Amino acid sequence: MEFFVEQDSVVRKIWGKGDTILFIFAGAAAEFALNKAVDWLYFTGRLPADPLGRLFSTVSYARQIVFSKEEDAFKAIDKMTTIHSAVEKSRGTAIPNWAYQDVLYMLIYYSISAFELLERKLTDAEKEEVFNVFYRVGIRMGIKDLPSTYEAWLPMREEHLKTNLQLSNFSLDLYKQYKKNLGIIRFFLLKEGQKMVVPKRVNELLQLGNFSLLTPILFGYKLSRKIKLDWLLKSVVLPSEYKAQIKDLDVVPG
Repeated sequence: MEFFVEQDSVVRKIWGKGDTILFIFAGAAAEFALNKAVDWLYFTGRLPADPLGRLFSTVSYARQIVFSKEEDAFKAIDKMTTIHSAVEKSRGTAIPNWAYQDVLYMLIYYSISAFELLERKLTDAEKEEVFNVFYRVGIRMGIKDLPSTYEAWLPMREEHLKTNLQLSNFSLDLYKQYKKNLGIIRFFLLKEGQKMVVPKRVNELLQLGNFSLLTPILFGYKLSRKIKLDWLLKSVVLPSEYKAQIKDLDVVPG
């Protein structure tokens, strides 16, 4: 049985833990807000209306890809492509290729950044492994002009950060929606978490600040995972109506 991602891959470890996924979401939420193509999110209205629902939807798709047989992973990727094509048809214009690249690059960057924050530094080979998984996703989606190695991706990622990000009215409104949907305390935790994983360029544009109040708490949180209390902390961070999805964040499919 051939899987899209090998069963002993570090990518499965990254996407198999809820806390890592939450930090991936936090970083992507910041960068999404700054992307020059963020108007596409307002056209569909899904992310501004329900950021947490979008999180769990994204997790569902990612896990279908990361933990499935190759054939089923291809079906999940093709479904995403079909959904995007329908949105493009509805709007009467195509999502720019660079915008597709940006989303793919976010998944690569925050997968590495979140795991290294919570677990350990990845080796060069493991970073290449993370890159390769999402590279294959991009190829299947038909995204053009992708770098073929992690080393080639690094300067392209930096160039995209310089070229494709800006603080706009969409950015400010999206953060208002985050605050509205999460509440003051959870919104505060979101921003503190973002400080810990986003690249310098994103931090500067959003003026998040350099020191996160979560930094001294991180050690205690890692300890809580050892005694299986991390699910309780996650239930505090996320609203009670998402209790089932919160517990499922740590359920790694076989």
